[in-house]
Amino acid sequence: MENTLLLNEQAGAAQAAVNELAGLSTLEKNKALSDMADTLEHRQRLILAENQIDLTNSRNKNLSAAMLDRLMLNEERIHQIADGLRKIAALPDPVGSGLMEVKRPNGLDIRAVRVPLGVVGIIYEARPNVTADVVGLCIKSGNAVLLRGGSEAVNTNKIISSMLAAAAYSAGVPEGSIQFIDPTDRSLVTEMLHLRKYIDVIIPRGGSNLIKYVVDNSTVPVIETGAGICHAFIDKSADKDMAANIVINAKTSRPAVCNTIETLLVHRDIAKDFLPLIADKLSKYNVEMRGCERTRAFCPDMAPAGEEDWATEYHDLILSIKLVDDINAAVSHINTYGTKHSEVIVTNDYASAQFFQNKIDAAAVYVNASTRFTDGFEFGFGAEIGISTQKLHARGPMGLNALTTMKYLINGSGQIR
Repeated sequence: MENTLLLNEQAGAAQAAVNELAGLSTLEKNKALSDMADTLEHRQRLILAENQIDLTNSRNKNLSAAMLDRLMLNEERIHQIADGLRKIAALPDPVGSGLMEVKRPNGLDIRAVRVPLGVVGIIYEARPNVTADVVGLCIKSGNAVLLRGGSEAVNTNKIISSMLAAAAYSAGVPEGSIQFIDPTDRSLVTEMLHLRKYIDVIIPRGGSNLIKYVVDNSTVPVIETGAGICHAFIDKSADKDMAANIVINAKTSRPAVCNTIETLLVHRDIAKDFLPLIADKLSKYNVEMRGCERTRAFCPDMAPAGEEDWATEYHDLILSIKLVDDINAAVSHINTYGTKHSEVIVTNDYASAQFFQNKIDAAAVYVNASTRFTDGFEFGFGAEIGISTQKLHARGPMGLNALTTMKYLINGSGQIR
């Protein structure tokens, strides 16, 4: 009961700050972001000390190496987080920007402008950089934010959010705009999902189980993000060296993130040459490979892949591999098992590239480039609040514009209908 009351107080405080926050000037918001970045760098020792507590607790709980990597901070990562806030400050302010303007035959002037969403609730796991990214994006877009991080990173998230809030409030951001839900009681997630009175939108960031739970149980509008069963299809015309480089990067550079590939599809016409080549390269990166029966005919040392592998987001150095007859089979497999996140074809055939991009249902569809580019910074949006895998209200990397909605402003001279 005490935690429930606290949650309602925090959500209410965030909602109370909305109108004043939406009216802040761009200069005021940018000053706050700059001060927030400086604070994180100046006080990084305190952050690292709390992060060590979380890492120790997580190791004792036998969290995977991939999860520990997502949780771990060092001086370089804190500098990157601070630099991310400065990059947000350098981005154009979306609030108040015009979307359309029309003068009707009856003399009415109608304009549509961007306005903040209001209170944004974020439910996320592990990665403490999300705390700073989300707060920075919400402040710049004029939104209050209610943060509910995972228990594995509670100490790190708590100190980062408290530092950011203190710096922001000192710079003129209204009190209550940044709220971190401290208690790790899981029932609070369910209660948060029903606070329609205070929260305007919920954005979950984490594994598929978290996202599914939020989508299935929330009465607050949800933007579905993150789950990434991503694929690479190597077409028969592909440059094999290019294909190998893309697969290695997309699987091994950050295996725990949502834009890494989980399944490799290989055209049967190049299987004899390409499968042994890529298997040898992947083994040097300690990738565990699980192949279909036809794949294992060329690479018998692979573990067998089962039906569940095609539907699994590993978050680890594990890759399922399937031999397919043609591009139609590849597209069918992806549209069956994919999560509408990021997909890539490696090909030298223009028609195949166009066919793949037209037929694949995903937020980002690549030709001859790693899926690892599905990222707010890489798309030029600055930090992202998540990768939306749905079609409403946003899709793909969500930057500042995705954290706004529209308001119509109508000026008349006495018109009546």
